Amino acid sequence: TTTESTSDPCPLTGVLSSEGTPARPVLAIKIEEAPDARPQAGLDAADIVVEQPVEGNVTRLIAIFHCRDSERVGPVRSARFMDAAFLPQFGSPLFGYAGGAEQTTSRIQQSNVVDLSYTIAVSAYERDPSREAPHNLYTSTGALYEAAGDQGGSPVPAFTYTRKAGRGTRASSIELPYNPLIADISWEWDPGEKRWLRSVGGEPAVLEDGSQISARNVVVLEARQQPTDIVDASGTRSYEVIVIGSGKAYVFRNGRMIQGTWSKESPEDPLTLARSNGQDIGLAPGNTWVAFYGNPENTLKFVPSA
Repeated sequence: TTTESTSDPCPLTGVLSSEGTPARPVLAIKIEEAPDARPQAGLDAADIVVEQPVEGNVTRLIAIFHCRDSERVGPVRSARFMDAAFLPQFGSPLFGYAGGAEQTTSRIQQSNVVDLSYTIAVSAYERDPSREAPHNLYTSTGALYEAAGDQGGSPVPAFTYTRKAGRGTRASSIELPYNPLIADISWEWDPGEKRWLRSVGGEPAVLEDGSQISARNVVVLEARQQPTDIVDASGTRSYEVIVIGSGKAYVFRNGRMIQGTWSKESPEDPLTLARSNGQDIGLAPGNTWVAFYGNPENTLKFVPSA
């Protein structure tokens, strides 16, 4: 990890760090979210976490780091089509993951993303013998930055950040039942900590150290999925989340919900959030959880409660 830093706010959180902002690329790591993968490690150090539905309406995560480090991140799992369309906006970021279908890895290698798969940056990964495979592959931000050497570009900000929320509807909870049996996700606003607290199946979603997963911002993006020709060993078809285009957006910050739209014109262009009048929706300075939601089997079911 580089020792150079600047006095600018962290580009992916809008927070001014007392230690300065490191002069290094963005690092994205693919994290499993299936029940056998919990509790995970390292999500609390990520600037942005992206949640995407995969086969069976279970979700998978992309932990995106820049200003902070984690000595243990995982379990690391395979990439998906969406990654090659979403990650290039961060300016030739580094990408750690555990393989994937040939069609998926081919797209990644053809993009501006620096491929640090476990078959490429072999020494940056290790198996934890206390966990069952395949839910036992781990890495660290330091190991992947070291493996990258001088590869990768300068970070590009993902969103705009503002201290004031602006107009919005008061909201105390968010419900995202991707899969009601094993991926029933919800968030509750904690006014004391000024954070959204994550739960799965009505129970707190915790990390390996027992701390509950939380975020300053939760951004829900309505996105369609289309079937691919990839079918897993159980016969379940994989769907691709379409992130190039536009759709409805629901931004939760400071105990309020702001409705608007999201748009993204190309893999390299940023995903923007706008109100109905075209003004940017600013996020609260701090970490953000982005949830792509919506699938071909049912309609959007997220429910904010006042």
